[in-house]
Amino acid sequence: GQQLVESGGGSVQAGGSLRLSCSASGYSKYIGWFRQSTTQGREGVAIISTTTHTTWYADSVKGRFTVSQDNAQKTVYLQMDMLRPDDSGMYYCATGPKFGGVTLLRDPSAFDSWGRGTQVTVSS
Repeated sequence: GQQLVESGGGSVQAGGSLRLSCSASGYSKYIGWFRQSTTQGREGVAIISTTTHTTWYADSVKGRFTVSQDNAQKTVYLQMDMLRPDDSGMYYCATGPKFGGVTLLRDPSAFDSWGRGTQVTVSS
């Protein structure tokens, strides 16, 4: 599988911003961002098609998070603005699906390569 490395996590106050990066070792048709906290299972946050640049977002982050890519660097970014305490958790990027769609946000099993994650902590 692919090697994925996340970076950019940290601790911020509510209302602040962070930009996460996901560096991939190869090509992936779809790259997703997921998060997991001690109180929530693995939750899909955003997905991008690396060919059409189509994006899908969880309702909880629409209007606050933006997923984008830099093809030359094989890097996908997750810009997170207006952060809230319930955005806290370990953020993972993942690849693997051959078909896109909003349902991928609820189907982590469709992704077969995962990074180790980067921690995001938002304090009130």
